[in-house]
Amino acid sequence: MTKDKSRPPQDRPWESGWAPDTTRAPGTRRLWLAGALALATVTACVTAIAVMDSQSGEPTPESAEPTTLGNSAPGGLISFATPSKNSTHPPGKERGRPSPTPTTSAPASPSASAKPRPKAPKPPASHRTSPAPKPPKPPKPHGISIRSVNYPDRYWRVRDGYVRLDSIGSGPEQREDATFRRVTGLADSSCYSFTTADGRYLRHRSFVLVKNSDDGSALFRQDATFCPRPVYPSGAVMLESVNYPGRFLRHRSFQLRLDPYQHDSQYRADASFRLVAGLD
Repeated sequence: MTKDKSRPPQDRPWESGWAPDTTRAPGTRRLWLAGALALATVTACVTAIAVMDSQSGEPTPESAEPTTLGNSAPGGLISFATPSKNSTHPPGKERGRPSPTPTTSAPASPSASAKPRPKAPKPPASHRTSPAPKPPKPPKPHGISIRSVNYPDRYWRVRDGYVRLDSIGSGPEQREDATFRRVTGLADSSCYSFTTADGRYLRHRSFVLVKNSDDGSALFRQDATFCPRPVYPSGAVMLESVNYPGRFLRHRSFQLRLDPYQHDSQYRADASFRLVAGLD
């Protein structure tokens, strides 16, 4: 055999006249080995996937049935269900037994349903609840009567539309005609107005006290308003007109009139009255 010539140093190929072999790329053998290894790996993976797919159709017991992760799990990972800790049987003991099928209970027959309760007998008429009684009407407000000071047995009384100072008998009509309601003054809240049983007012007209219906005018309100002025004896009052200051109601010939004040004991006695409880 011929002896191999010593290979010149490769760091200076051109100085020794030796040139590197450029017919093949450096590292070609290693590339072929890496490619063969990768191909073998891919083949093994494909074979394993095919085997697992063929076995996935076989029935498996419920306790060992694989659970496939959702689409979000990476490349076909498989996890097995963990057996319950509370199970009284070891895993695999009931292998091969089908899971029990739930049964539904049959509906109850009509005969087994509850019987309707008999209606309670109606209570006798004596025990039935009677309708609530109507509330009683409010009592009629008590009125007042106006009595003269110098004629204590005489009272104001409406007769034929005029107000007179009369003696009152026991008849109900007379007593009703002599009873009035004292209300807040129509023209002055600090004074009085007087109404009759039929809702009309006492007012002065041509300085004579009469009974009239309220016409809503300012003149009517003033004519029907009188202000009390305390006088002697105690508890008596004089009634002064609102629109005619200085004129007071007095009786003259037992007719109620509106007369100017007089510094006279007779005038004061005729113009003094007491407001007492109504006669009706």
